[in-house]
Amino acid sequence: MERAKTLPGRRRILKGAALAAVPYVLLPDARADAGPRTVDYPLAEWQPATPANRTAANRPTTHPVDRVVIHVTQTLCAKALTVFQNPRKKVSAHYVVRSVDGHVAQCVRESDIAWHAGNWDYNTRSIGIEHEGWVDRPAYFTAALYEGSARLTASVCDRFGIPRDRAHIIGHYEVPGTDHTDPGPNWDWGRYMRLVGRA
Repeated sequence: MERAKTLPGRRRILKGAALAAVPYVLLPDARADAGPRTVDYPLAEWQPATPANRTAANRPTTHPVDRVVIHVTQTLCAKALTVFQNPRKKVSAHYVVRSVDGHVAQCVRESDIAWHAGNWDYNTRSIGIEHEGWVDRPAYFTAALYEGSARLTASVCDRFGIPRDRAHIIGHYEVPGTDHTDPGPNWDWGRYMRLVGRA
C-alpha cells in the first residue's frame, strides 16, 4: 500500500515562488532599441536601414543641418527599403515616400547621417528624402506623393530652422560632384515648393 503524500505547506510554496522570481529580478532591462524606434516625423513608419549603411551622429550638435535633398528611387518603394537594409549596398536615406498614397517610411534617424548625396559634406548637413518612381515616368509623381513629401519637408525645415526655399531644398542633381539627375525634368518644382510653403 502506498503511503499518503503530504502536501507542501503555505510557507514552503511562498519560498519557492520567491526563489523562482529571483532570476527575473536579476535579468537586465530590455534594450532600449529592441522594439520599434520612435520616429522623428509623427506620420512616418519606422523601417530602419542597416547600421552598416549610415553613420551614427548627434546632429545638429555634431553637424549643422541646413539642407533637404530630394531624390527619386529609380525603383519601387519596397525595393528601396530592401536596398537600405542590405549592408553590401552602402546607401541609405532618411525617408522614402510612396507614390500611390504618400506614405512615409523613416529609415535613418535625423540625428544620424544617411549615405544619400554622394558627397560627404552634403551627407553630414542634409536630410535625404527618396521618392518612389523613375525620373522618366512622371505618372509616379502623384498628388499624394507631392503632398505627403511636402508635409514631411516642411516639418524637417521647421525642426532644423531650414528656410523653405530652393537654395535649401535641392535636387540630388544639385549636389556638387554628383553624377545623378534625380529628381529629373518631370519633377514639378513650382508645385512642390508651393505645397511646402503651405504645409
